[in-house]
Amino acid sequence: MNSRTLRADILLFITAVIWGLAFVAQRVGMDHVGPLTFNGIRFALGAVALIPLVVHMQKNRPTTSVGASGRKMLVGGGLLGIALFVGASLQQMGLAGPVLTQFGFEATTAGKAGFITGLYVVFVPIFGLLLAQKPGWGTWIGAGLAVVGMYFLSVTSDLTISFGDLLVLVSAVFWAGHVLLVGKLSPGLDAVDALKLSLIQFIACAFLSMVGAFATEEITLTGLIGAAPSIAYGGLMSVGVAYTLQVVAQRDAQPAHAAIILSLESVFGVIGGCLMLGEVLTMRALIGCGLMLVGMVLSQLRP
Repeated sequence: MNSRTLRADILLFITAVIWGLAFVAQRVGMDHVGPLTFNGIRFALGAVALIPLVVHMQKNRPTTSVGASGRKMLVGGGLLGIALFVGASLQQMGLAGPVLTQFGFEATTAGKAGFITGLYVVFVPIFGLLLAQKPGWGTWIGAGLAVVGMYFLSVTSDLTISFGDLLVLVSAVFWAGHVLLVGKLSPGLDAVDALKLSLIQFIACAFLSMVGAFATEEITLTGLIGAAPSIAYGGLMSVGVAYTLQVVAQRDAQPAHAAIILSLESVFGVIGGCLMLGEVLTMRALIGCGLMLVGMVLSQLRP
């Protein structure tokens, strides 16, 4: 492993920690504001936090450097923003306890959301079939273990699954698409263009989220103040720092390394939920988490 790959792996590990703990902030934020409002503000905050860095790096960009075309950046960033919007919206709705309860549905927990979201690392190589890639036996065994683990974690004895868990599961499909898009667009970009790509996707996601929020949710000053700490973490750390680290790191990271390391966010989600929210997983759920984690890692070790 060369120094660039090692640095990329370290950045991805930091990303996984930040994302894992973000499930706690997302869960707490839902006690005060709607899911689209939360996402709209946090992604806007992440974009605002990134602008000074982009301007500074652009100013100090080597004169010999040739950047990507503006059209490519806008189209690529827009596509990433759409995938980000759908994935983040479904995930946030799955965590929205007060919102789902009023309709008679059950929300997911921060710990369960982390593991269910982590299934995107299994979906990524399977979706590679659409790109004429041929997943190895590890992918299929890993997918099987992940499905069994998902059953133990989320399906009850009477064969039902909470609506919140289901929403987060569907969101994992869009996270997989987002990872594939990042892997397609980021190689060959220098650091400045990688940051610009992040900025464009944040702006697109924030815009779509706020349009939806104004159309469907009630936004109050009291709610915004109550959710402020959660939004700040979600915007500055989960969005501004972590998503940017992902794009920068994936320029040099090996795809298998990236998927395995990022899947650790599920572990940190459970740790954060237990320590900060007092969430408790049953033995059945813990077995499910273990099977899912093994499936995630195996699908990448033998991709």
